[in-house]
Amino acid sequence: MVLSNLKGIAEGNLKAAAVDCCIGIPVYFSDLQRRAVLDAATIAGLRPLQLFHETTATALAYGIYKTDLPEHDQLNVAFVDVGHASMQVSIVGYKKGQLKMLSHAYDRSLGGRDFDEALFKHFAAKFKEEYKIDVYQNARACLRLRVACEKLKKVLSANPEAPLNIECLMDEKDVRGFIKREEFEQISAPVLERVKGPLEKALAEAGLTTENVHFVEVVGSGSRVPAIIKIITEFFGKEPRRTMNASECVARGCALQCAILSPTFKVREFQANDGFPFSIALSWKPDSQNSAPQRTVVFPKGNAIPSVKALTFYRSSTFEVDVLYVDTGDSQIPQKISTYTIGPFQPSKGEKAKLKVKVRLNIHGIVTVDSAMMLEEEDVEVPVSSVNEAPKDATKMDTDDAPTDPSSGTDVNMQEPKSSDTTEGATAAENGAQDPEEKSVPMETDAKVDPTKKKVKKTVVPVNELVYGALPAAELEKAVEKEYEMALQDRVMEETKEKKNAVEAYVYDMRNKLYDKYNDFVTPEEKEGLLARLQEVEDWLYEDGEDETKGVYIAKLEELKKIGDPIEARYKEWTERGPAVDQLVYCINSFREAALSNDQKFEHIDISEKQKVINECSEAENWLRERKQQQDALPKFANPVLLVSDLKKKAETLDRFCKPIMTKPKPAPKPQTPPPQTPPPQPETQAPEPQTPEQQQNAAGATGESA
Repeated sequence: MVLSNLKGIAEGNLKAAAVDCCIGIPVYFSDLQRRAVLDAATIAGLRPLQLFHETTATALAYGIYKTDLPEHDQLNVAFVDVGHASMQVSIVGYKKGQLKMLSHAYDRSLGGRDFDEALFKHFAAKFKEEYKIDVYQNARACLRLRVACEKLKKVLSANPEAPLNIECLMDEKDVRGFIKREEFEQISAPVLERVKGPLEKALAEAGLTTENVHFVEVVGSGSRVPAIIKIITEFFGKEPRRTMNASECVARGCALQCAILSPTFKVREFQANDGFPFSIALSWKPDSQNSAPQRTVVFPKGNAIPSVKALTFYRSSTFEVDVLYVDTGDSQIPQKISTYTIGPFQPSKGEKAKLKVKVRLNIHGIVTVDSAMMLEEEDVEVPVSSVNEAPKDATKMDTDDAPTDPSSGTDVNMQEPKSSDTTEGATAAENGAQDPEEKSVPMETDAKVDPTKKKVKKTVVPVNELVYGALPAAELEKAVEKEYEMALQDRVMEETKEKKNAVEAYVYDMRNKLYDKYNDFVTPEEKEGLLARLQEVEDWLYEDGEDETKGVYIAKLEELKKIGDPIEARYKEWTERGPAVDQLVYCINSFREAALSNDQKFEHIDISEKQKVINECSEAENWLRERKQQQDALPKFANPVLLVSDLKKKAETLDRFCKPIMTKPKPAPKPQTPPPQTPPPQPETQAPEPQTPEQQQNAAGATGESA
């Protein structure tokens, strides 16, 4: 219900569908609670990209905007989130472009409501003594006193003392109270003593001292209590800061993470390395009878999210694996999460089969057994021609796929003779007898012998899941369908309510207008009839029509509008007629003046064309005069003969006829050809006389001297 409401608010603001999201959850949520949140989101029509820890969301909202984070040295920041119901503490290490969650701690039942409860008990006892009233005997009195105590707590956060006044709390008695901040802290002492516990635990798990914590940030509505700030200050030896919005920081962090996960948005590169707050182990019974169950921790506390681990089992028949919480220190978290049945499978050689089981801690913090694979070695004869080839392709089947997650890759060998916690030396046992890179390549001298090669045959083994307390898939589908039907009913009810309100609004609105601006546009008989009909519909709305269908309300509204719309149309015509007439008159005068004008810009237009414009304007003017005289002779309550639509149509027709004529462009002037020019007389030139040989020699000598 809450998620559906939030989805509706988001879609109303975004004017678009909201499906992909990131949902903030408390760090202490168990596997079952995480699955329940995912189921609720699915039912609400959302698709969560990630269930994000509230502490990590706060840390992301704090760090992504920081431009001065160190590249090498780690900046340690403690976040203390005191909400209405719980307290969460986290210590985060920042470097440029990334954050790492160092530790989580929490108290799931320490929050602002505990201070409200302390005040409530104090004043309940006080009023019983002074006014002889027991608020516990009256549910309404309890509720009013709790609301007053919550307001009182907020006043005490900013003032040293505060009064409490409630009128007619119970038995028609007015009560008054008064409390100082010191007294409030005394009655809240049992609550305040628990604040230091999560602080100490978070610091110890991070392996830091208070000197190594550079900043302390407080968020959450409960952190406004001065006594809590005092305890945090004394513990860390530094004043807590409030640089973030105490109520919105988790939502901002989730929105940023959602944008980072989405391919649509470009976000500053920032990596949030979250850690899982609990240890997860796998437990199973060995093949041998009367043996104690074996157990190994697969995901230790602080393990990166997401992560994949591979475990190797040697089994001869179907077996079960239990997923458990280990050493949570929280009595409200059940130890057993789920049970997986792996099998059936049939080893080909009749011996114990080698099974590789892949366990995943996904992005939501939910543990699942993803798959199981049976690995069997077979001897395969290799043709001589392929021996001299490179062995890489021949050994592909011998290796297993690398884990898909960077934090994975730990393969645990679960062979029974070895210790259950064995984690070393498992790679060779899991991947085969020897490393594929070290396989011997037959020499040319061995070409005459047909070599054999070991090939690993992989067979998928079925895995059946049983999650304790989880909603089965079939039930989830039914819930989704039911939610859709209920949402449809809500939508129909909302639309029905809107139509009913529309009928009621029309009745009141039309009645007021009939006595006011519609009074002159309706005959007395018509007015009386409509008023009677409106009163009849109003009475029907509050009696027989209180709970009718959407169609009935639509029919009632249309019935009323059949009578009311003509009146409304007459009033509308009267208000809009004046401007429409003025527009047509302006159009007639403008074109007529242009046609009669002696302006040079109209000289190129033919006189016959101008006469057409004048005639068209005169015709439009005569039409307007006749219609206006007819309209002026009619009373306001009569149907008009001069309609606004006709006036606009006449103006458009006139404009369409006259405008092309009066805006006709001037013809381009013809270019004048210049007269042909006669060439100027040139002076006569005489041919040079032939030179004698002596003259030529003298000329050559003169040329040499000049050179």
